[in-house]
Amino acid sequence: MARCTAPVNGHRTASGAANCPACSGGYRGYRSYSSPFPSRTYSGSGYVSGGRSSGGGSSSGRSKPSWSPAGSAVTYTTAEVRALTPVRRSVEIRTTPPDPRDVFLCHAWEDRGGAAKELHDLLESRDVSVWFSEKDVLLGSTLLREIDKGLAKSRVGVVLVTPALLERLRGEGIADKELSVLLATDLLVPVVHDTTYEALRDVSPMLASRSGLSTAEGAMADVAAKLAELISL
Repeated sequence: MARCTAPVNGHRTASGAANCPACSGGYRGYRSYSSPFPSRTYSGSGYVSGGRSSGGGSSSGRSKPSWSPAGSAVTYTTAEVRALTPVRRSVEIRTTPPDPRDVFLCHAWEDRGGAAKELHDLLESRDVSVWFSEKDVLLGSTLLREIDKGLAKSRVGVVLVTPALLERLRGEGIADKELSVLLATDLLVPVVHDTTYEALRDVSPMLASRSGLSTAEGAMADVAAKLAELISL
């Protein structure tokens, strides 16, 4: 009989339960965090059946999520569809905040001119509005307060997981504070780039328990395309 992984990983979210071999058929969760995002739980009935992965890695077969527009050339693994389904549902039911942004981009400071800027530019080229510290934190403003406001008005939180972010998380800096808020929601999408879910699990088991996207499955442009479809209503 399959054993529940809750004693190790916890089941604070639908995506965490979906990756548990014992609990993937149905889930009733709990929340113990205060967050600007809505707290939601879902049954497992909305997930696409198919192979599983330990994170955002490959899974047998390809699937088309219900939110992907007809005629879209973007393709998804079954694991990606399963991981993104609870995020999509939260996007659909969340009340639109004032002065909304589509995506809050959490990243390491070292990536601001590299991978984070690349993802930001690719998203904005697809008409996705992005809260990005490089342009949204004005000189003289309080960084943590601006981050707090950015989190509150963003529809989805994207965490760009790179070797630099892993180092930042070990030091429990500002990125760690952003992540603490996002982990309390079903609006978090990890994007693993130039590292692995195994390396992430050594630093943040809770974040690693969230399946997401990975540039190992395709280029950063493919990740941006999937995120753009995810938030499109």
